[in-house]
Amino acid sequence: MPRRSLPILCAAVLAAGCGSSSGSSTPTPTATPTVSSSALARLQQVPAPTGNPPSSAAAGQNAFLRAVFDDGEALWRREFSRVGLTYRPARLTIFSQEVDTACGTQPAGVGPFYCPASFGVYLDPTFFAALSRHAGVRLGDIAQAYVIAHELGHHVQTLLGLTSQLAVADRQDPAGANARSVRFELQADCLAGVWMHSVYRRGQLSDADLRDALNAAAVVGDDFFRNAHGQTRPREDWTHGSSAQRRRWLSTGFAEGRPEACDTFRTP
Repeated sequence: MPRRSLPILCAAVLAAGCGSSSGSSTPTPTATPTVSSSALARLQQVPAPTGNPPSSAAAGQNAFLRAVFDDGEALWRREFSRVGLTYRPARLTIFSQEVDTACGTQPAGVGPFYCPASFGVYLDPTFFAALSRHAGVRLGDIAQAYVIAHELGHHVQTLLGLTSQLAVADRQDPAGANARSVRFELQADCLAGVWMHSVYRRGQLSDADLRDALNAAAVVGDDFFRNAHGQTRPREDWTHGSSAQRRRWLSTGFAEGRPEACDTFRTP
């Protein structure tokens, strides 16, 4: 989805190489543009869960999706407040057909996405059924919660200025945009895992539950469908990461519970 810099955020200015002090006319190579994840280090370890996690058992699907969204919002609002950062709420829109957004009109079947221009999280519930039907993956509460938490991870990235940094880097180095997109998406996976760490107690999630969430991460990996059909998608075309990468970073966030552990730009 299109991302653009927001006036309330400060985009990082990436340093270019300095000229030689010897007077040589040979320019010093400029560093490859990247995204500094140092802002994540300002956020602390999230607390252990204290209540029951959201469940679809006593509510319809839309109510469950909203409950997960609200829980994620509450966590990040609290974590920003703990360190003196301003948290601006995201906005949830549940849709089933074409939807107009500040990032453009999106067709039915587009799947979940985040629009930084309006802090908007957009969810089409039919996505979950379609993914389950076509990929053969059971998408229960945990898997659906992961998808929502991933989109809220993009909101956290936007508020911390990482989305703006990404836009600057992509303008400076268009050829590296796909590689940076992979790292950016993996970071949102890790932040989704941080939310899971704060909601699900160790032992509360069954192996099947965690496998469902990891399967959801794997299914939306860039290489999943092509590998399933004996094809290979060139790595340079990836934008979200491989199934293995997405499993790894979701697991990292869940195990660590520390946003600082989600520096995918240092260790992809």
